[in-house]
Amino acid sequence: MKIAVAGLGYVGLSNAVLLAQHSTVVALDIDEARVAAVTARQSPIEDADIVRFLAERPLDLTATTEARLALSGADFVIVATPTNYDPRTNGFDTTSVEAVIALARRHAPTTPIIVKSTVPVGFTSRLRSETGFNGIIFSPEFLREGLALHDNLYPSRIVVGDKGEAARRFADLLARGAIAQDVPVLFTDSTEAEAIKLFANTFLAMRVAYFNELDSYALMHGLDPRAIIQGVGLDPRVGDYYNNPSFGYGGYCLPKDTKQLLANYSAVPQNLIAAIVESNRTRKDFIADQIIARNPRTVGVYRLVMKEGSDNFRDSAIQGIMKRIKAKGIACVVYEPALDADDFFHSPVERDLDAFKAKSDLIIANRRHDDLADVADKLFTRDLLQRDT
Repeated sequence: MKIAVAGLGYVGLSNAVLLAQHSTVVALDIDEARVAAVTARQSPIEDADIVRFLAERPLDLTATTEARLALSGADFVIVATPTNYDPRTNGFDTTSVEAVIALARRHAPTTPIIVKSTVPVGFTSRLRSETGFNGIIFSPEFLREGLALHDNLYPSRIVVGDKGEAARRFADLLARGAIAQDVPVLFTDSTEAEAIKLFANTFLAMRVAYFNELDSYALMHGLDPRAIIQGVGLDPRVGDYYNNPSFGYGGYCLPKDTKQLLANYSAVPQNLIAAIVESNRTRKDFIADQIIARNPRTVGVYRLVMKEGSDNFRDSAIQGIMKRIKAKGIACVVYEPALDADDFFHSPVERDLDAFKAKSDLIIANRRHDDLADVADKLFTRDLLQRDT
């Protein structure tokens, strides 16, 4: 079986590696550097399991920038290209997904197309209607950055937005590549599958926002937030997980998915979904005010990435904090080993950690790190439990 995967980001590459254990996989990407890296069996993203599988496993995986080569003769086409939230249209920009679908229809007109990119509710139904092709199927991914392959090897569930034979064959492929056994498999209509993705991520964002607001309350009243979080989490209905405060939720999924779900509610009464989105803005305002109140001359920004084990800067909460304090005239200096630039938003990037520490009156870090143990007196973080979630 030949499977084409369009997009070599976290979703696309983790799926390509998973499926290349048992099938011929040809990955397609417009980025020549990513294609070259995969060809050389090197991971273009930070993911320990992907690095290990590319180096050690006998994967039937090739990569190319040529659409015809990847798509022709494929038994499945997986679309895993980015869909950023566009505030001008108040929804996802699905241009790249639609472009790949058009290419797939040209080079493999009868091949089922599996959309893994996150899309608005109703997207698949619209594309089926516009193309007259019912083989466009949405299958949501539930992956963490830095652990994308792990979450494909040990999936919490497999959801496919179709109930036909192609959907069942695709689910079988995912289950065959997984290490976990007896993974729950759910077949739904396409629109329900799209809703599952957005509602799942919005619930996670709500949880992050809840414990961040708990932490804000504790800070304002001089209380111990660890004690409160522990006491709340001992209730098994709440649980001691996904409850470590932060500067706000960020990354590839939660900011854009919550905004897209809110946009999908345009004709539906709601309060909670809007509150989740607004809570994240409020938290960043609160954290920025806490930093400004300390009157630093220069704030050191330790790491721009969303979390440990990630190389993704996109919509990381610390960037929002940085922009807010800079707007108040506070100078910033950035330490980010993954950044290949001399400045970031007009603030200098310092690659020497000791020099970074010396230049900073106050250091902000969304997550603690041993690198900062010797400057604990300068450190401002809300990482209470020293874990990502």
